[in-house]
Amino acid sequence: MVRMISLRLAEYPSPVGVIRLVSDAEGLLRALDFEGYDERMHLLLRRHYADYALDPDPAPAEVTQALDAYFAGDLTAIETVQTATGGAVFQREVWAALRTIPAGETLSYGALAARIGRPKASRAVGAANGANPIALIVPCHRVIGASGSLTGFGGGLPRKAWLLEHERRHAGLRLI
Repeated sequence: MVRMISLRLAEYPSPVGVIRLVSDAEGLLRALDFEGYDERMHLLLRRHYADYALDPDPAPAEVTQALDAYFAGDLTAIETVQTATGGAVFQREVWAALRTIPAGETLSYGALAARIGRPKASRAVGAANGANPIALIVPCHRVIGASGSLTGFGGGLPRKAWLLEHERRHAGLRLI
């Protein structure tokens, strides 16, 4: 028997458009997605929680304060946001590794696979990256193609490019 999980939905206005924040009663972030990508967000929520209800509610202050600081240039502010996800063990391993990529830097799928000790699993890493329900906080936008090209991002490639440029600018790194 699957138990319904009650989740809270808030909207956060950002420089890259409205962000949808899904949290639980404890204030843990369960999903973060972008306006216009509701179908993707609900697909990921169904995969992780099967039966859930979303009720409008203000976002946890910790999350909005961290996002405010991040967009103002404090790139490390989002590192302390507490999250909770479903997902398979391998997916959670990839998502944890994503949080170790410093702001302003990028890794290829192959390099991320090697980082977690599975150098031949770049495709599986890509699939786990694509199933990440907490974009930005779990920075899947920092993963790029082996050639250095921008590849898939659940919020669209223009947002991915904006986020990477924002991070490089505030981290003082040279754009490639």
